[in-house]
Amino acid sequence: MSAATMTPAAARAASAAGSRPGKRRTGVVWSVVAWVVGVLFVLPALWMLLTSFHSEQAAATNPPSLAAPLTLQGYREFFGAGGGLSPWPPLLNSLTASVMSTLLVLALAIPAAYALSIKPVKKWSDVMFFFLSTKMLPAVAGLLPIYLIAENIHMLDNIWLLVILYTSMNLPIAVWMMRSFLAEVPVEMLEAASIDGAGLPTVLTRIVAPVAMPGIAATALISFIFSWNELLFARVLTGVVAGTSPVFLTGFVTSQGLFLAKVCAAAVCISLPVLIAGFAAQDKLVQGLSLGAVK
Repeated sequence: MSAATMTPAAARAASAAGSRPGKRRTGVVWSVVAWVVGVLFVLPALWMLLTSFHSEQAAATNPPSLAAPLTLQGYREFFGAGGGLSPWPPLLNSLTASVMSTLLVLALAIPAAYALSIKPVKKWSDVMFFFLSTKMLPAVAGLLPIYLIAENIHMLDNIWLLVILYTSMNLPIAVWMMRSFLAEVPVEMLEAASIDGAGLPTVLTRIVAPVAMPGIAATALISFIFSWNELLFARVLTGVVAGTSPVFLTGFVTSQGLFLAKVCAAAVCISLPVLIAGFAAQDKLVQGLSLGAVK
């Protein structure tokens, strides 16, 4: 059949058949690009993990040796073998500050986001801009005033000071995230609950929270990660009692030199809680972060 005598349907089918190899090649190219980018992102973490199983002599070689013998000496020294400091108090401090601040952030962000999305207040856009403007100030600019306030109220080297700080630091981001998530809650469900006489606490706990659970999980995970990784305020405002795991990690860099294998072992151990939390909540995180992206 010549091109002049082909029906429109046959012409479309022939065109689609001819374009399939090109689309397939394009898909393969983008798949390769995605894999390369993914490997580049994961490679430093894998290198850190491999270095943590080397001795200090093997880790310090230049160029580094991939075939160096493996050992657990770095992990033994991290956990206090040979008379070193125990990592458990800093890890517990980080866990306390991260978990408590995350719970406080959720307790404050969900009602605030409810007021800004489902029951919008007047000039809600100005309120959202105010929340965003609080993140425009560099953290180091507020360090000295916060230090002086903490000194005057006798809260230096206190874990609850970090809880308050992390809550205030993560609350604006949490409100922004939760507002976009709660905006997707069907209004019909809220109207039905209102007709049935449900109060605000019942609406938030039994209707809004289950529907927006992916968004709540994503917000909680991000708040937890930000709190766990924070170093500047923890380094300046804490000492012996309330020091967190990032502060403990910087203690391995001394005037005697950089103990690379031990630092890598410590970094792997300190990163594990965040990695475990992210892996456990990855489905909720992806679902929450993509909520409302596709209509």
